[in-house]
This record gives sequence, C-alpha cells and structure tokens, in this order.
Amino acid sequence: MSQPFNRIEELRRLINRYNYEYYVLDNSSIDDMQFDFLLKELESLEKQYPEFYSANSPTQRVGGEVSKGFVQAEHNFPMLSLSNTYSKEELVDFINRAAQSLQGENLEWVCELKYDGVAISLLYEDGKFVRALTRGDGVKGDDVSDNIRTIKSIPLEIYGENIPSKFEIRGEVIFPHKAFEEFNLKRIENGEEAFANPRNAASGSIKLLDSKEVAQRKLECFLYYMIGEGIEENFHYKRLAQACSWNFNVPKYVAIAKSVDEIMDFINYWDIERHNLPFDIDGIVIKLNNTNQWEQLGATAKSPRWATAFKFKAEQAKSKLLEIEYQVGRTGVITPVAVFEPVRLAGTWVKRASIHNAEQIQKLDIRENDIVIVEKGGEIIPKIVGVERDKDNENSTPIKFIENCPICNAKLIKEEGEAGHYCPNYNHCPPQILGRFQHFVSKKAMNIDTLGAERIKMLFMADLIKDFYSFYTLKAEDLIGLESTDKENKTSIQEKGAKNIIQAIEKSKEIEFPKVLYALGIRFVGEVTAKRLANTFKNIDNLIKATKEDLLSVEDVGERIADSLIDYFSNEDNLELISKLKTAGLQFEIKETEKESNKLSNLSFVVSGTFINFSRDGLKQLIESHSGKILSSVSSKTDYLICGEKTGPQKIKQAEKLGVKMIDEQEFINKLNIGEF
Repeated sequence: MSQPFNRIEELRRLINRYNYEYYVLDNSSIDDMQFDFLLKELESLEKQYPEFYSANSPTQRVGGEVSKGFVQAEHNFPMLSLSNTYSKEELVDFINRAAQSLQGENLEWVCELKYDGVAISLLYEDGKFVRALTRGDGVKGDDVSDNIRTIKSIPLEIYGENIPSKFEIRGEVIFPHKAFEEFNLKRIENGEEAFANPRNAASGSIKLLDSKEVAQRKLECFLYYMIGEGIEENFHYKRLAQACSWNFNVPKYVAIAKSVDEIMDFINYWDIERHNLPFDIDGIVIKLNNTNQWEQLGATAKSPRWATAFKFKAEQAKSKLLEIEYQVGRTGVITPVAVFEPVRLAGTWVKRASIHNAEQIQKLDIRENDIVIVEKGGEIIPKIVGVERDKDNENSTPIKFIENCPICNAKLIKEEGEAGHYCPNYNHCPPQILGRFQHFVSKKAMNIDTLGAERIKMLFMADLIKDFYSFYTLKAEDLIGLESTDKENKTSIQEKGAKNIIQAIEKSKEIEFPKVLYALGIRFVGEVTAKRLANTFKNIDNLIKATKEDLLSVEDVGERIADSLIDYFSNEDNLELISKLKTAGLQFEIKETEKESNKLSNLSFVVSGTFINFSRDGLKQLIESHSGKILSSVSSKTDYLICGEKTGPQKIKQAEKLGVKMIDEQEFINKLNIGEF
C-alpha cells in the first residue's frame, strides 16, 4: 500500500485509541492540542486522497447529510426484552424455575445496572462497525447507523485478539445528566420546550434525521451483551472483559453472585447509590453467567428465561405542604396541585404534584401544613401517596375546594357522577384557549411538532392566533423576532425556526380525518372515540347532521359523549371554524382503504402491552384490516384480550371476571393465518 494510506490508517488507529482513553477510561495520554493536530492531519490527508475514504473514520463522527428517513432491517438474532421482578420473593421464584429446568446444575449469576435509556444493537464485521439497529419490534429495527457513529465512546474499528469475524454487541444509549442539562438549557434559549427526562431525550435524539445535530448532544452508550456464532467465551462475565479489551465501553458496575442473598446485596447497594450516578438507572439486571445454560433454558416469545430485571420501587420523600394551587385545563377541568417544600427525587428537585380532583383531596385527607409523602410514578411524574399529621397540630385545617375559576372567576360546575369540577367559560377563559391550541398541535392530533407550549403562548400574546384556522394563515415573517414572555429565559423565534414552523403547519394538512376530529378538542371525545366516530360517519358533514340516536348507536358512545357532540355542533362559531379549516385544506373525510379480509368481522379486541412482531398500533391496524373492532377497555362486548409484555393487570383481572378469552401475539397470528376465529 502507498505511504499516504499507511499514514491515514496509522492516524485512524491512534485517534481511535485516544478517543477510547478520553471517553471511556477518562484518562487521556495526550493533551487536547496534540489530539487536534492529529485529527487535522487526518482530515487533510483524507481530503487530499478521497480514494481512501471510510465511513468509520474518526473524522466522520460529526455527522453527515440529512437523512430522508430510516430504513428498517432485520436483527440477526431476535432482540428480546427482559421480564420484570419487583420483590425478593419474585426473584427467588425466577431463580428456582431456572434451577429446576437445569436440574441441579451449578448456577452463577452476573448482576448489572439496568440503564434507563434506549436499547441498541451494533453489528461488527472483520473488526469494523457495520450498522446500528434500534430494538423496533424485536425482529426488525430502524437503521440509525449515521447517528450512532457520532457517539464518540463507540469504536468504529476494534483491535485485539480473538475478535469474531461477525458479531453483535448490544447496549443502551443514554443521556448523561450533565449533557442533558446543557442540552435543555440550549432548547430553552431557542424558545423550545425542555425535555422531561433524559430517556425521552435519548430516544428522540437517535431518531433525528440530521446526524450533525445528534453529534452535538453528547450521548453516551454502555454495552453489556455480546451475541454471535464466532464468540469463543462461554461465560458472560468473561465476554464483558473481552469486549472491554477490544475498547468497547463496558460498564464497570458488574458483580458475580452465587446466591439470592448476594444478588440482593447488590440490589440494595445500588438502590441507594443510584442517586450518586451521573446517569439514570431504574433497576438491576440478573443474568446467568454460563452462556451454555442460556441455550438450555431458551426464551419465551417475549423474554429470555436466563435473565430478568429487578425494578426499583419508586422513590419517596417527605415534605411540608405549603399550599394548593388550581390549574385550568383545555376542557375547563380544574386540577388541584400541591405545592410543597422542594425535595430531591430520582435525580431532580420536585416541589409540585397533581392531586387530580376534590375527591382525591378528601380520600387522602390532605390538610394545610401537613407533611406529604411524595413519589415519582414511573420515575417521572410526581404524585402524593399519603400524609403524615401531628394530631396535636392546631394549624392542620381541612382544604375547601374553590367555587370559582381561579382565572376568569366563572362559577365552577360539578356534574352528577363526575369526580371533578370544570369552568364552563369555554370561549373566554385564557388557559382553556391556550390548552386547546396546545392540544391541536400535539403529536396525537395535528402533530405540528415545532410549536411547543412556550411558542404557542408567544403567538397568542402577539394576537397572531385567535382560533385553529389562524395557524393556517401564518407567514414566516409574522413569526421572526417574536419573544417569549418568560423573563428568566428570554428567547425569540429566528428565521430558521419560523420557516420550520410554517413547514410543519403545511405538512399537518396531510393528517387524516380521525386525528383532525380529535384535534378539535370536543369535550369527552378522546383519540379512540374520534376514530370510531370518523369511521362510522365517514365525513364531518354526516357527523354534524347526526341525531342523538345516531350517535348512541356508535360503539362506546354514551349519553355524556352524545350530548357533548350535539352541544359542540349546535354552536355556530364551531361550525364556522370547521368551514374555514376545510378551506385551509384539512382532511374532514375518511379515505377508504380496502379490507384484506372479513376473518375478524363481528369480533371485538382489546390490545394491551408490548409485542415482538408489531407495535401496538400496528397490531390494531392489522385487526381492523381484517374487519375486526378495537375496543379501549375490557367489557362484556369484548371477544378477545390480546396480551403482550406488561399487559395491564386491571385488564387481565376484568377479562378473568367476565370470561373474556386471553391470547398472546403468536396465538393471534396463528389463528388469523389458519382462519380459526
């Protein structure tokens, strides 16, 4: 080979090594200036000799061209998800099942942290990175290789002994706390909404179409599982050590355990220490060390039998209640919010928690000056789960729910059978108006993702939006220079942001009728009901003309929903708005698609959990394409409950009570294919 090629290869090897030292070992052997000189030399040589281009060169980590979308590819091995345990008793049951199946073989377990991120599978051939796939449905995933190349701790080429010619290594893409906080600050400065938690931000990041933007987010990736036919090691712990020797970012938080007590010691230690980590975890993963035993035990359709996840209980804290505030939702619903002295929960400071309604206040018996017990449900949403009260505390007084809207002062209404109060001042109560705008642009409605809550408020305060139609009259020049009302985080819309907003609004005209109907924000008409109404009446004109009797004939539409629809369509302002939205080009008619078959006609299904071969929505679409009906909850009208992983326990309980047949994903596919329904 030529001298330039040899130098290019030498530089790539050196820079990869220094990247590993800096980003994985946190112990670089050269300073930043030396590193920059090497990188610039490599960039110069690659520009001078383009015939030696490599997608795996360290110079390509900055990202490339904007992608038009992600291609799906099949995993070489199914990418299963772990079953969950929540107590020592459940863990013992899991271990006993493994021991019974292995008939007394010696069992050794590897304990690892369960990272709260996004699962990823990396394929290497001949020591070179080939592709990265998301989990997807477990069989196929999205090819996000360009985005994964930007994560500097992931080696694009590996060196060492006994490297298999082709193998996969799997792990988790995470957003470290420090990088996440920096990222959120930039979003706020740009007038965008901050992400709620690092996991969602990591998930959104690896699905961005612009890899250059991904490169700026400082994502991290921990790798913890190797799979492939050419791997010689038969022990998981040794495989991790081997991967580490090949410069993979294998976490150091690993231990071998030979008993339940040793596993519980590891769990209990990290249940406390997790709060000192620079990233989020939500449990502990326990795997058999001997990989031959993996093959003996095999897997269910959803999960391996040789590994499980022990999920941590939601963290709790105690704090003094300061006051109850009242928020007004887009439909006028009044939600009481507890404000308490700030407490640290799951890595963030928390000082507010929703209490839902007046009945919940009474049920918890929350009083002023109480000590409240706060918990983060799912490690994200704070809620009050109890109170502690000093019986001798004279300042502990019952809370009286407000009678008037805290914003517009309208008299609140509480209808019979309803748990909450609402403000009836639909068209003139500012939070309701803003809430409806935010609902209209939301992902499940018109999906105008460039308009967050703060930007909606900016448009509203500038008198640029008066109703939904106003969005479709906006021009980029109307938006440039608009400033936020937040004095602490002053932001404004720049030219690029304005163009992106207009493009997203234009694209929303492609949204189908069921989602447009849902976007209107009609009281009590949720996503499922909107879809059912759209499919029944086919277009908005038929729905407007429908009588109460017509409406009540629709599945799951009761008196309350029917009355709400009649009330909405009796309002001339609403009819005028729909007329204007039609002229703007929104879809108010069902686009009929031909059914694949009538195999499921007259059958109703409830779909719950996550699945291997389909997304939940994909499974629902399959059912509908064969003329089946989708129900949102289990009732006497349900024929089948299709159970995936993490099926709602209440749905299972209700199905058992009513005698509804329960089947898993594979059983459903088999029945559908051979026409057994």
